Amino acid sequence: MVRDTARRTGVAEAQLAAIHGIDDSALSGELNRIPLHSLLQLWELLATARPEPGAGLAVVAAAPLGTLTTWDYLVTNGPTLADALGAAQPYHRLVTAAAEGFGLTHDGDLTVEFRTTAGDPAVAAVINEYVLAYYLRRAREATGRQVVPARVAFSRAAPRNHDALTAAFGTDRIEFDAPADTITFRADDATASLPRADPMLADLLRSHADLVLATARPIPGPLEAFRIALAAALTAGDPALTSVAHRMAVSPRTLQRQLAEHGTTWRHEFDLVRYEQAKTLLAEGRLTTSAIATRLGFTDDRALRKAFHRWSGTSPTRSRRA
Repeated sequence: MVRDTARRTGVAEAQLAAIHGIDDSALSGELNRIPLHSLLQLWELLATARPEPGAGLAVVAAAPLGTLTTWDYLVTNGPTLADALGAAQPYHRLVTAAAEGFGLTHDGDLTVEFRTTAGDPAVAAVINEYVLAYYLRRAREATGRQVVPARVAFSRAAPRNHDALTAAFGTDRIEFDAPADTITFRADDATASLPRADPMLADLLRSHADLVLATARPIPGPLEAFRIALAAALTAGDPALTSVAHRMAVSPRTLQRQLAEHGTTWRHEFDLVRYEQAKTLLAEGRLTTSAIATRLGFTDDRALRKAFHRWSGTSPTRSRRA
């Protein structure tokens, strides 16, 4: 949702391509956990391309019910809106990181609060605009009526013009410089029976959500992805810089630049992965040091012994005995 809205807003493809873990293959799997850093980079691009109020609203406008798969149906299926959101709350990691805050207060009226970890106020403003507008859209879809919130509060400073927010939320009861970012639904909206409530479906959704969270797999960050590719290339007997770059679909120069951005170098990383694999092979005890040297790309076992002593202060033979 965020990537495609950024694209429609005019963010360059090269800028999007530079963000790790947002290609179609990564985004198509519900079990894939996108790095929070990547998501925040996307929001930053969107906030820069469209700084005035409305960027977060544009993301919601392109997200009909079902876009966020399991989460969308969790927050809209229950006896009432308050029940649905309350039952969904423990599963908020389906759509965001555990560090992101999602709170509910039900004291007659129902208040949804969100706390982003984005440090840049401009980025946080767009994220919170999206989140509050998202819950309003889902409330309208769940109840089947044009819900108008009792109040909306943003922690951001008041923009010069917020007509877009007034139109989207259907109210001028919008507060800025608030202690928290919240949307409050009136009691009659929060407790009205939902027309499509299905208790059996709700149970199935929660079971599925438990399974998704239990089997979710974080998409490796750029440095971790490089180390996986390097280890695979070393195992395959082709650990050259050009080969690893090809595995990662980048140029050798781009790969070296990325490593520098993470405070490391090709030589250091190559050394590190050979050391780790040498320790593993020695511990397994199935190969001679000569065979290990060949597998790890050393000219002979003497070169391996020299490197191993530099890495660990001891010899491969002593390390194997230990």
